[in-house]
Amino acid sequence: MLEQIFGLPLISATVRASTPILFAAMSASITQQANITNIGTEGIMLMSAFVAVLVSFYSGSWMLAVLAAIVAGIIMAMIMAAAHLKYHAEITAIGIAINLFALASTRFMLREFLGATGSFISPNIVGIPRIALPFVTSGSAFDQVFNNWSIMEVLGIALVFALWFVFYRTVWGLRLRAVGRFYLAAETAGIRSMSMKYQAMLISGVLGGLAGAYLSLGFSRLFLENMANGRGFMGVAAMFFGGANPVFVWFSTLLFGFTQSLGARLQAVGLPSQFVLMLPYLITIVVLSVSLWRKSVRSSKLRSSLNVPAMTGKETTM
Repeated sequence: MLEQIFGLPLISATVRASTPILFAAMSASITQQANITNIGTEGIMLMSAFVAVLVSFYSGSWMLAVLAAIVAGIIMAMIMAAAHLKYHAEITAIGIAINLFALASTRFMLREFLGATGSFISPNIVGIPRIALPFVTSGSAFDQVFNNWSIMEVLGIALVFALWFVFYRTVWGLRLRAVGRFYLAAETAGIRSMSMKYQAMLISGVLGGLAGAYLSLGFSRLFLENMANGRGFMGVAAMFFGGANPVFVWFSTLLFGFTQSLGARLQAVGLPSQFVLMLPYLITIVVLSVSLWRKSVRSSKLRSSLNVPAMTGKETTM
């Protein structure tokens, strides 16, 4: 039984389950570096997933579908950017509105454009191809772990190190982090903080679009109502846990992917489904709790080093 649960295929299953969360987490990380908490990632993923299936079904091209999903993600992200940066709306409220809009509009478009309710499955949906390694011996350990990966799964891992390099080894990344830390000082240094924030939101839309495209064309080949199913929020939780550092965030998303894959195997051996379905959300709560605790500890240490008393709520003002 242990071999059935913890066998080598669990590794590739973990990567597969964590990839949509990884793209969502990278989407949230780049905006967080600009001090914008993008909880609308869930809605961006859902809308992009629907657009990807729609375009793939009618065009027969997964590449066009992925491009369309990216465009949909950019549009959703720029709506958020305009509302927050130009009209000064609260980013959390805008994120919630985007999530609700995506949930309602995809349900409507599923019925109107694809003539289905609840879900849409068709052999005409062209999925994102997987990489088959013909020189690998079938059934070997290498075959079970590394063969038959999706192109997007490889791209997701490469993206982790690419974003790390951009954040911490390029001038653009330095400016982005400066804007996020103290935008007034950044503007004094000649950095256009508003432009940097718009750029961060635009790239966030691209990554959110990739997350949705992989979810509906790589992880599966169908569309379900609310198929994001909290993965966008898991991505945001992973971002907080990893401190918006792409490498640490990646490890956090692997934790979520491992939990989902392990839960599926536990259910297959007879564990109650209620417990299995609860696992990813339980991990989300734990991750967020640990992140907030770490942030509180860092703030306490900073106050102690600066000899700043903690606020008690009893202070009075003249």
